[in-house]
Amino acid sequence: MNTRRITFTTAAVALAIAGSAAAQTAAPRTAAGLPDLSGLWGGPAGEEDISTIIISRRCAPSQFECTEQTNQALDQEFTGRADPNRPLYKPEFWDKVQYLDMNTNKEDPLFACQPYGVPRGGPPAKIVQTKDEIIFLNRSGGATTQPADYRVIPIDGRAHDPVRAIDVTFYGDSVGKWEGDTLVIDSVGFNDLTWLARGGYFHSDQMHIVEKLSREGDTLVYQVTVDDPGVLVHPWVMDPIRVKLNTSPKAYLPEYEPCKDYDHENMSSQIRH
Repeated sequence: MNTRRITFTTAAVALAIAGSAAAQTAAPRTAAGLPDLSGLWGGPAGEEDISTIIISRRCAPSQFECTEQTNQALDQEFTGRADPNRPLYKPEFWDKVQYLDMNTNKEDPLFACQPYGVPRGGPPAKIVQTKDEIIFLNRSGGATTQPADYRVIPIDGRAHDPVRAIDVTFYGDSVGKWEGDTLVIDSVGFNDLTWLARGGYFHSDQMHIVEKLSREGDTLVYQVTVDDPGVLVHPWVMDPIRVKLNTSPKAYLPEYEPCKDYDHENMSSQIRH
């Protein structure tokens, strides 16, 4: 009899814990029964900062004149990586990656007033969700010169637009669909002016990106797969990014300074360029 009581009590406690955990991770739903991703998102959630520098191979096996000298920027160069997960380039492109990495201060699109693009811009800062479309408001670079940009993505089941899908733009042509409780966004039609991440990680105009967004309570989980047969050996699956919902009623997206012009005073003619 005592054994049965103990077993029943243990089972009841287990069920109570499981129910509590489910309540904490359940995402609010829209009137259509889909997870509601709307809100202001920002800040790391559930992950500690990586403080250990992981030394990784900088030079490709067949690369010539590859030294240990690198730029002094606090970025993700090959000799000082905070994350060993990186895109794997075809052998003929390793020299280009290294050149871009060593000359970040001249070559990084960040310094050319260009949008971060996808996936470098990371998860959206704010999401507005309707029945037929989802709107991403992206952060600007803050202290840098990137503009705060936006994306309006249809989620009504349509296919890529046959014209926009072959354009070359910073954010591509995107369409979304729900796979269970996960929003899957498929994007094509990119230019080759942005980087995947700091460290010289360039891409071609053949890039195809799949973003997956899901919600666990007040946490947004964002993961990206980059497929670029033009330069990568195989698709790069980026580490998931987890951001918390900002529940402050006073929270807002601040206005950042526009791109800075350092050449205006040096112009000597009326020629526009």
